Amino acid sequence: MAEGLGRERWAHTSLICALIANANRDPKRHRPFKPTDFDPYAKQDRRLRMAADKQSLTILREALEARKGT
Repeated sequence: MAEGLGRERWAHTSLICALIANANRDPKRHRPFKPTDFDPYAKQDRRLRMAADKQSLTILREALEARKGT
């Protein structure tokens, strides 16, 4: 429950940070900020998803190659 509370608070805080950063950015020099740019939980989730995707692709590739050989 504590982690859920932390995630909710960071979601709120990162939204406000993105709003302030976008209000003060130079549109010619930088892309618009997203709340995930400021949320440490979103970055952690993205890394975990990428690792899981690579592992899934490796398993799928091995299964297809094994099937192709038989």
